[in-house]
Amino acid sequence: ERLLRISRSELDRIIALASETGMRRGEILCIKKSHIDFNKSVLFIPSTKTDTPRSIPLSTDALTSLRGQLRASQSVSGGVIPLHEAPLFTYSLRGLSGAFLRLCRRLSIDNLHFHDLRHEATSRLFEKGLNPVEVATITGHKDTRMLMRYTHLRAEDLVGRLG
Repeated sequence: ERLLRISRSELDRIIALASETGMRRGEILCIKKSHIDFNKSVLFIPSTKTDTPRSIPLSTDALTSLRGQLRASQSVSGGVIPLHEAPLFTYSLRGLSGAFLRLCRRLSIDNLHFHDLRHEATSRLFEKGLNPVEVATITGHKDTRMLMRYTHLRAEDLVGRLG
């Protein structure tokens, strides 16, 4: 929450998208407009760490982030249509890591890395009631053991589901 409260920028939209989807940094930075199906609320990720393309469902917040970035990128381009489709976000891998670290320092948040948003998103998906197969489909985990390493469920959050 503190990370998202401070800015309304491209970095903010990336953080929101990572927190909602559990996408890896490189996956986010490769998103192109043609990968997004706003009618079905689905994002196609053609290139992943595991070399297995996947489609992921998008929450309302994830869609808002993507729409915001589309608007921002169109205003920067001035309506000029490029010869090839560029990624939606402008950060490089190192640039994103550096910007995230500077934001954390500004907020006095220690020992938080961009990849930690993947852990947070995975836990949130489980808290929403998705089963391990559903979560793995979204996050791209092939190994259930690795998926469980990313999950940080709290007992008090599970009480309501027990009845």
